[in-house]
Amino acid sequence: MKKSVIALLSLAVLLGGCSNKVSYGDAQAVETTTVDFGSTDLQKIAGEMTESMLSSGAVAQITQGNRPIVFVESIKNKTSEHIDTESVTDSISTKLLNSGKFRFVDMDRVEAVRSQLNFQNNDELVNQNTAIQFGKMVGAQYMLYGNLSSIVKNAGSDKDVYYKMTMRLMDLETGLIEWADETEIRKQQEKSLLGW
Repeated sequence: MKKSVIALLSLAVLLGGCSNKVSYGDAQAVETTTVDFGSTDLQKIAGEMTESMLSSGAVAQITQGNRPIVFVESIKNKTSEHIDTESVTDSISTKLLNSGKFRFVDMDRVEAVRSQLNFQNNDELVNQNTAIQFGKMVGAQYMLYGNLSSIVKNAGSDKDVYYKMTMRLMDLETGLIEWADETEIRKQQEKSLLGW
């Protein structure tokens, strides 16, 4: 009996000592857990690309007295790791939209819009006086697109990761590139001899 009580108490102490502690952190703090792409990298890329585009002379000319309509193509992931490039795309387009200089069309939602318009225009449950008619959507004047690539080098227990983000703004009528820029990130990881 005593042995089973002691065993249960020992198990409870062991399990209690293995519990996880969860706390909130600063979303803007530099995250350095690994050399893999992380939140700090996403914020740096989105901030630098947005700032570069908004401070460009060509973009200033395009947006002077006008809020051009932009289609944002999802950033292509050309790295060897899984990166949520949709999140990078969302951060950049949100910052640009909030600048008040651009308007956007969301091509990822076209099928959902088409389905809703079909319902409004073809279903007897909808009052036709309030249904939105087909053919009223506005086309984009510019397309914003980009690539995220990486080069990974390993030397023994050391690792070096280089990320490069390239973006371009294309005039859809002429095919001319009105703005282009790139930003880079290099991360290095050295493992100690003892692995700590």
